Amino acid sequence: MGDGPSRTKAPWSRGIRYGALFGALSAGVSVTVIGRAWAACDVGVNAASGSTVLLLLAPLVWVAAAVPWVMLQGTLGRRHQGAALAAGLVLTVGFTWFLVTWLGMPDSYPDPVCPGNVPPWWPGFLPA
Repeated sequence: MGDGPSRTKAPWSRGIRYGALFGALSAGVSVTVIGRAWAACDVGVNAASGSTVLLLLAPLVWVAAAVPWVMLQGTLGRRHQGAALAAGLVLTVGFTWFLVTWLGMPDSYPDPVCPGNVPPWWPGFLPA
């Protein structure tokens, strides 16, 4: 009975660590790129209101990006650690791309500086 810690807790704690790390990375990248896209395309009233929105958005993005890591490590990571890491990375990159293109490049905000609402610095090989 007192044989030590059980193996079932390891994937969940590993998922929390990965979730915190990659969630923070995803939130930081998303908020930075969205802010730069808004600045390049002159979106919003002023920089202060845009910064406030992004500061309030960052913790939500962090949690939303961390939850899949916890779930993947707790379920798939028990048997296939490599597959759980690969799936987590794909989900994190996809989620970050989705947020940047959805929030950072609003279709309803026409601006002559950004034709098609895509900043001039956005790489052409990435769909927006």
